[in-house]
Amino acid sequence: MTDTSGTETRSHEVSDDAAGAGVEAVAAPADAPTEDRPDESDAVDAVADDEDEDDDESGSDESGSDESDRDAADGRADAAPSKADLFRESEIAADYVEGLLDILDYDGDIDELVSSGRPMVEVVGGRLNSLVGTRGATLEALQELSRLAVFRQTGSPSRLLLDIGGYRATRRKELGAIAKNAAEKVKEFGEPVRLEAMSAFERKCVHDVINALAGVESESEGVEPSRRIVVRPAP
Repeated sequence: MTDTSGTETRSHEVSDDAAGAGVEAVAAPADAPTEDRPDESDAVDAVADDEDEDDDESGSDESGSDESDRDAADGRADAAPSKADLFRESEIAADYVEGLLDILDYDGDIDELVSSGRPMVEVVGGRLNSLVGTRGATLEALQELSRLAVFRQTGSPSRLLLDIGGYRATRRKELGAIAKNAAEKVKEFGEPVRLEAMSAFERKCVHDVINALAGVESESEGVEPSRRIVVRPAP
């Protein structure tokens, strides 16, 4: 289907027809023979590097990084994927998530879309909180599994974004309030404020808010999983 914002989407439902199981028991779906297939760990590292660069240097929205500039800097000339290619990635990931929900005996409506030049999969339904986990930790792990499922079929790293139960939209609002509160403290006392450790997605949300405010700036410090944002007075 096509939503009112012009973003192309496709939805389907997942049925209740499998015995309950833990998330730990879920493996990537079967695929074609693996001859000459790039190493999957390299794909995960490449995507993580992309997100870290977006987080620490561009300060722009996580879904809007300038990949062509990075490619030029790295001496690569790969063309940006087409919208059809991106939608294909979202289809592959949606099929993987559908199989996972079947195994876990969960119901959910799955939407496939491409937004801001990025493939996305959104899962909506009840009884999905356990797939989000504390501070979205389980969601992030499932997103990486979905990206690997895409990589196994396409041979290319994916920047797929997975959302379950509207968690990311809710978390963006919470992070916006955290960022504004930190900015107010910096302006009031003139001292840097260090926020708690966050994921790449969460840091990007905070950077977006801070970059829109006058008199303050932000940067990330530390290494995963303890990487955090420091908000300080702008020079």
